[in-house]
Amino acid sequence: MFTKILIANRGEIACRVIATAKKMGIATVAVYSEADKEARHVRLADEAVLLGPAPSRESYLVVDKIIAAAKQTGAQAIHPGYGFLSENEAFAKRCEDEGIAFIGPKAYSIAAMGDKIASKKLALEAKVNTIPGYNDPIPSAQEAVGIAKGIGYPVMIKASAGGGGKGLRVAYNDQEAFEGFTACQNEARNSFGDDRIFIEKFVEQPHHIEIQILGDSHGNVLYLNERECSIQRRHQKVIEEAPSPFISDATRQAMGAQAVALAKAVKYQSAGTVEFVVGKDQDFYFLEMNTRLQVEHPVTEAITGLDLVEWQLRVASGEPLPLRQDQLRIQGHAIEARICAENPDNNFLPATGTLQVYRKPQASSFERSTVRIDDGVREGDTISPFYDSMVAKLIVHGDTREQALARLDTALAQTHIVGLNTNVQFLRHVVRSESFATAKLDTALIQREAAVLFKQETVGLPAAVAAVVAHTLLAEKALQGADPFSRRDGWQSHSLAQRRFEFVWQDQPRSARLNYLHDGAVSLSLEGEEAASGVLTFAADGAGLWVQWGSAPRVFSQLDWQGETAHLFTPQGASRIIVLDPLAHAGEAAQEGGRLTAPMPGKVVSFAVKAGDKVKAGQPLAVMEAMKMEHTISAPKDGVVAELLYAPGDQVADGAELLKLAA
Repeated sequence: MFTKILIANRGEIACRVIATAKKMGIATVAVYSEADKEARHVRLADEAVLLGPAPSRESYLVVDKIIAAAKQTGAQAIHPGYGFLSENEAFAKRCEDEGIAFIGPKAYSIAAMGDKIASKKLALEAKVNTIPGYNDPIPSAQEAVGIAKGIGYPVMIKASAGGGGKGLRVAYNDQEAFEGFTACQNEARNSFGDDRIFIEKFVEQPHHIEIQILGDSHGNVLYLNERECSIQRRHQKVIEEAPSPFISDATRQAMGAQAVALAKAVKYQSAGTVEFVVGKDQDFYFLEMNTRLQVEHPVTEAITGLDLVEWQLRVASGEPLPLRQDQLRIQGHAIEARICAENPDNNFLPATGTLQVYRKPQASSFERSTVRIDDGVREGDTISPFYDSMVAKLIVHGDTREQALARLDTALAQTHIVGLNTNVQFLRHVVRSESFATAKLDTALIQREAAVLFKQETVGLPAAVAAVVAHTLLAEKALQGADPFSRRDGWQSHSLAQRRFEFVWQDQPRSARLNYLHDGAVSLSLEGEEAASGVLTFAADGAGLWVQWGSAPRVFSQLDWQGETAHLFTPQGASRIIVLDPLAHAGEAAQEGGRLTAPMPGKVVSFAVKAGDKVKAGQPLAVMEAMKMEHTISAPKDGVVAELLYAPGDQVADGAELLKLAA
């Protein structure tokens, strides 16, 4: 067995490999770009080597630098993770030539399966079911139309070197075939430097099912059941589970046998995945083989109790597989959700920013764990534009699919991220949708259920207003103490005291009125649409609040602030509301340490101070214009203006720091 390995990757997969290596007593070397110098995988490894600037083509994709790092540190083997160089035939061959073990398949296996046209021909020779189609490169759009008509619409137009949803179109008629061929060819040329295109029959109501295989250098190959990967957006997976709730035992065994036959045909060693498309009648066809560890491998680990990275390491060091096919046991059901920095309501546009709040559910160990989190980030880290937008993978395991579903929804509810857009709430909508809950799965589920998946507000304005007002009152009470003359609800000569709150909810200004009653209670009234009123009661409970307003049900809420935007998390869902009250979150403002931030995207109108000015708590510092309203930013405490970070007229993002205060 190796004593030291280098991980030629970053993020959660680098951290994942390091975890297994530590368990096995193997030292680890991380590599990193300048953008990743403080990254979690760098901190976890025993050694780390800088590769170069942030762009991956200047760092993680530079073979010479990675080989040099391995030699410099004495690493005996390189684990490529997935993505980057993991399926690069030349890299695997270079490692072999340099006397460094490649923790993955041999270069000839990667080459055989890396070309979709060649791999389909090999699959036919190995008697693996293949989709009817034209398996040679098609020279022109005109010929593509003729071939498509011969196969019969609908057809799938695919780039031979494609991947990640690029170079892929579905055509239902001649015009779509002509346009789709041209678009795929251009995408493939720009993304992969290879514009070869082929066409195959498109299977309607398809399931995307993949078989996990393992091979060793002694000729043994096993299959570790399947994964259901049909929930996809833009041809990229969102949620995966194992086993599939769709296929029968007979289909499972037939697919497994064909996957093993294909792996043996290319003398496959290490972990790999044979992907199939399965029709509504469980007819299945080979799609491709991924010659690497898959992102979704944890669901297979959960139901088998095996550590696939450990098996990769053992196979790469020459050991035989430790089990036979008949010794494998499957237990329960596992589901993985990919948490990504993106905006599902804006066509899944990737997001960047800082993880100002990153709270996740409590996890157990990853062999058959109830809840597992694979991530490569910590609170305060930045999701940059240079790499993949995935923040974490959330994996749950249960005795049944229903139990796993319930655990996944609970774990997603406990995942709180503030600082950038994520798909956490979208994932909850998917998990709660009727199609997913009843296992009516196919690759069109997201489009089919769009009405209940996108632009959903599960918390509602009344609940959001009640929570932020209750939080405000508790925060002010903690700051003001028992001095009745400093309390807003202190003695008044009038019969009652009133206070007005201003909010921005879904880009619209809203108002609420708080009445302090004689008996110490408070009454809250929401004005305009969704008007509501009643006595507001609340109590702190650990990290959150129990809030009840009038006759509405009592709800547990947790709040985190980004500037003056309150991010509200409840078991029912999450939301955000902007609070236009200088004292609206006094407790948090007092702890800001002089960080003055924009409550929402907008324009700096003016500054009332300059660098070096002494200011008192509550003194106006700046005015912003946002949502057609002006908002005054006041000093949270006494201090000295250290620096103005913008100028009047500048546009600023939500949460941008406008100026700094020093003590």
